[in-house]
Amino acid sequence: MPAHDDLRLRNHRPFIAFWLARVATASGFQMLSVAIAWQMYSLTGNVLDLGLVGLVEFLPKVLFILLTGHVADRFDRRKVAALCQSAQGLVALALLLGSTLSGISRETLFVIAFLLGSARAFEMPTTQALLPNIVPAGLFPAAVAASASAMQTATIIAPAIGGWLYALSAGWVYGSSVALYGVALSLMLSLPAQQKPLKQKISLDSLLAGFRFIRSRREVFGAVTLDMVAVLLGGATALLPVFAKDILLTGPWGLGLLRSAPAVGALLMSIWLARMPIERRVGPAMLISVALFGVATIAFGLSTSLWFSLATLVLLGAADMVSMVIRGAFVQLQTPDAMRGRVSAVNGLFIGASNQLGDFRAGVSAAWFGTVPAVLIGGVGALVVSGLWIKLFPTLARRDRMHEAPIDDK
Repeated sequence: MPAHDDLRLRNHRPFIAFWLARVATASGFQMLSVAIAWQMYSLTGNVLDLGLVGLVEFLPKVLFILLTGHVADRFDRRKVAALCQSAQGLVALALLLGSTLSGISRETLFVIAFLLGSARAFEMPTTQALLPNIVPAGLFPAAVAASASAMQTATIIAPAIGGWLYALSAGWVYGSSVALYGVALSLMLSLPAQQKPLKQKISLDSLLAGFRFIRSRREVFGAVTLDMVAVLLGGATALLPVFAKDILLTGPWGLGLLRSAPAVGALLMSIWLARMPIERRVGPAMLISVALFGVATIAFGLSTSLWFSLATLVLLGAADMVSMVIRGAFVQLQTPDAMRGRVSAVNGLFIGASNQLGDFRAGVSAAWFGTVPAVLIGGVGALVVSGLWIKLFPTLARRDRMHEAPIDDK
């Protein structure tokens, strides 16, 4: 990336506000995730319940899939995102009050997970579709990487802080999350209004447009399903409390470090990609990154050392970031602005399937086969997928550039 382009991005005030809002909301969510996972495992001691939390968080993406993208295209994306962040702040407040006053049950945690998942189901496609309205098109691939670095910055810092705060009191975690969501919605509302909202009335045809668009473009379809299937099989996040407590023999602070480690690798990679975007051989780069993700997962499953486990998770996060940035930029650059919300909603469904359903898959596999075999099976599955997609999507495997022709700035 030319130095003057990097300077333009760093001096772009709306993007800075957007980036900081992403840091705040992602930090709030990561802290809630650590606290909810540890609280659930402490209450029940059941690895399947950890997988069920992931499933419950994912369900709203399926239930509301036809609405989330249409809302992002039809209404002011800034206000929609701020409303979603307000809802997540109220969830954190409910957890704060429940933990302080009367305690929280297993069933209450599942309800909380569903409400949190519902707010995020609307927030994800909205913020993804909002980014192209903020930065010039020529800076978009670098902006995707820089925006991803916001998520990783939060994921590095927030889980570790969340684990340490939870060791003091659950109320400290939930109170901090409330404050972070308040900051996020204030920054989001400060962004300029540049979107041209969709005037098309809601109909089955408009609701299904995102599915049809992705399905009609084979390379786009291959890119989003590659990541979904690989992380669905290889994801082990839901099992980190088990590794922390029973295998690596550490406590909440260790769980926080384990949750942060993938983000360390992802952040370093996103910073690199923001300055040096992948412009050639993007298809092979994505497939290789998925294979490395599988190798790192296998290494993590075999580890009995906290520090080696952290190193494998750093590699895992870096590999996943390459795939995520390529997919994110590629899909958005191929999508007209009037459809970005609906396409982002479908893409978000695939991402949610890979993350939340991956957590559920990991929990079920651990209950059936054991924790370590479940992770090893997932890592091998990711390797198989990277090879299979070369056969199923040969044009994607040979894809050279992110877009067919140069894109001019707005």
